[in-house]
Amino acid sequence: MTFTVKEKDAEESSSKTGILDICLIKSFKKEDMESVLKWMEKLLVLLFLIYGCYAEHQDLSGKKLIIPVETSNSFVKLSGNVSKPVTAMTMCQRFFTEEHRDQSLFSLATPSDSKDINLCMQSKGGYKLNIRGNSVTISGLPENRNAWISLCGTWDSKTGLTQMWANGRRSASKILKPNGPINGKPSIILGQNQGSYGGSFVASQSFVGDVTDVHFWDSVISPCQIKLYMQGKNFTPGNILNWKALEFTTGGGVFKEISDYNC
Repeated sequence: MTFTVKEKDAEESSSKTGILDICLIKSFKKEDMESVLKWMEKLLVLLFLIYGCYAEHQDLSGKKLIIPVETSNSFVKLSGNVSKPVTAMTMCQRFFTEEHRDQSLFSLATPSDSKDINLCMQSKGGYKLNIRGNSVTISGLPENRNAWISLCGTWDSKTGLTQMWANGRRSASKILKPNGPINGKPSIILGQNQGSYGGSFVASQSFVGDVTDVHFWDSVISPCQIKLYMQGKNFTPGNILNWKALEFTTGGGVFKEISDYNC
């Protein structure tokens, strides 16, 4: 077999490069290799934290989020604009479900308490609101299945006064955990009940259905504002959570679709 001068030069160059690579690999100590691998592992973790935990900031007007299956890993994590202790709150949302078991509608945890604010719909009837370990069940409000329910809950830490509204109907006032604000960075979850800060979800407590128009205020808003929300009219959006400017991430099987609430 014969070679041209160029082919011979290319072959010799390739051979020298291969020998050089082998020499470099052999001279590379085991300790150096372990150091590089550790560095690469840290880089991968950093990239995951940057891109895996990135939250979308979206206007979800006219949209709904759907969790169609009972699981322990489908959830929506909301990023709230919280810069000070929560001394009062109003939370509103619309949801649609056919389930008749206990379901978590809203879960706010802090590092010191996984149930700082927890709202669930009970299989035996009524809505159960838990504030920092104390709870009250409010009955007599609409709990329709396979129909939209507009739900709001209020709480004032100074007095403990608590009320709930559903589809325009108001509950009687209750007293729940007065004399104490909620402190710490909140972890806010839709679709799951937090058994620990940001996790420990249980499928049997998960929400299955549609949710839309979630808002959260760090005050007790006026009854007139709540009525405007209930009627789907213009109201002042939440200053902590605003469905029209919502920062969120999802896990598991969560889908975003056009809402049929106002159709």
